[in-house]
Amino acid sequence: MLKIIKYFLLDILNNKVVLGLSLFFFIVSMSLLYLDENQNKAILSLMNIIFIVVPLISMFFSANYYWNSYEFKEILLCLPLKREKIILSEFIAVSLSISLSILVGLGVPCLIFGAETNIYYLILLAVILNISCVALSMWMVILTKDKSRGLGLVLLMWFYLTMLFDVLLISIMMNFSDYPLEKIVLVLASLNPIDLCRISMMLQLDISALMGYTGALYKEYFSGSGGSILSLSILMLWIIIPVYLFVKKFGQKDI
Repeated sequence: MLKIIKYFLLDILNNKVVLGLSLFFFIVSMSLLYLDENQNKAILSLMNIIFIVVPLISMFFSANYYWNSYEFKEILLCLPLKREKIILSEFIAVSLSISLSILVGLGVPCLIFGAETNIYYLILLAVILNISCVALSMWMVILTKDKSRGLGLVLLMWFYLTMLFDVLLISIMMNFSDYPLEKIVLVLASLNPIDLCRISMMLQLDISALMGYTGALYKEYFSGSGGSILSLSILMLWIIIPVYLFVKKFGQKDI
């Protein structure tokens, strides 16, 4: 399995998208940390960029790479290798390559400017979010046999998670404001890994007051070390469940 991961990883690292992502995060983080003396403001701006760009790149790149490496997977399937090992190797390689881009692109400026602990927590969330989005993307493309349809599903999922989900959540809160929705809102927030990362980061920066009543509610459950552990645990489920689903589906898929 390590040899398969190594091949996939070397192939991906030769891709200019990975290098371009590293340069993008390096330039953006350097600019924000240099221009803004208040690191918390810089981190907040960086957070808004990361939680839009990382899911998009992770989901689209992993879906596209799945189809581009289809012939190689067919060759591997002719060998005495388990299907689970092949698809897991690809998942690990894609996740690792994008995670390295995030770590290099964001980590180097942090070391240069001597950033605070909060930004390292943001990097951790970005890496976890990347792995989760890669898992979601691979699950969706394995469900389809057509590349264009698979990429369309991935872009639709990205749009839903980054924009449409928040609109639906706000609509529910406004239309049912007369009812006790506290626990329901908490459950709904857990159904979106991007929102969960954003909430966890804003609580880490102690700016939950900007979210009003909702922020007070999130602070009650997600603040402190216990809250961080809870949010990270839920994010782990956003990795484990999609991985289980796409591994199972790939094992049954007619290739």
